[in-house]
Amino acid sequence: MTQLFGGRLRRGLLVLVLVVATVIAMLWGLQRRLIYFPDATRVPPATDVIPGAREVTLNTSDGLELGAWFVPADPANATGMVVLLAPGNGGDRVGRARLAERLSRRGLAVLLMDYRGYGGNPGSPSEGGLAADADAAAQTLRDLGYRAQRTIYFGESLGSGVVAALQARHPAAGLVLRSPFTDLADVGAYHYPWLPVRALLRDRFPVAGLIAASDVPVTVIYGQHDSVVPSALSARVADHAPFLAERLVIPEADHNDPVMFGSPVADAVERLAHSVG
Repeated sequence: MTQLFGGRLRRGLLVLVLVVATVIAMLWGLQRRLIYFPDATRVPPATDVIPGAREVTLNTSDGLELGAWFVPADPANATGMVVLLAPGNGGDRVGRARLAERLSRRGLAVLLMDYRGYGGNPGSPSEGGLAADADAAAQTLRDLGYRAQRTIYFGESLGSGVVAALQARHPAAGLVLRSPFTDLADVGAYHYPWLPVRALLRDRFPVAGLIAASDVPVTVIYGQHDSVVPSALSARVADHAPFLAERLVIPEADHNDPVMFGSPVADAVERLAHSVG
């Protein structure tokens, strides 16, 4: 009887190990589908969405050609500064067009990028891939005549990880982080507390650590009731910034509420631009 029970126990443990191993393998292989939500639909022409905008192409170091839009500053208010706008993990540049227009009216030119796999662009997103895309965007701005001292990086949510890493490679005049997280593992652990997120995660985006080591002035913006990136994580990013220009907490706002793309955000970017320009 003891032998029979022991054999069943061993078989049961083996089945359990196989099930756990299978789940971990699936999570390892499919995790990027839980991080990136690209809209692969080809976007309309820039001028159909933003009057005066034009198409530009970002040429990445690994041979991709990515579509992006350049939105000139309103000539009546032009500051000579430009904003590189790195979006979050969903949608495409059309969804950020109104924010780009608001920045343009405030005298700031805007490069509105889409990552690989987004907005009809080729490729599949990953942390390394998005870094190459951001490098290509920064190079495009240099080609357009914008020096680093006249450039502000704006990162929305996942884009905060993209621009935090970008400023470590190519410092800019200022940095705006909208709904940033300390690192991606903290967000994953919040939403999936029963999973070994920190052990499995391939893409890390260590925002807080990068900001702590930076001497670039940074503005941190987040909603008071963010259900995607907990507001406490954004607050910790601001706490880590040695050169915090502004901490803007938008009352009652959730992650993707219209106000998070609206005038309060554009006003904060304008304030940073005036302080560093």
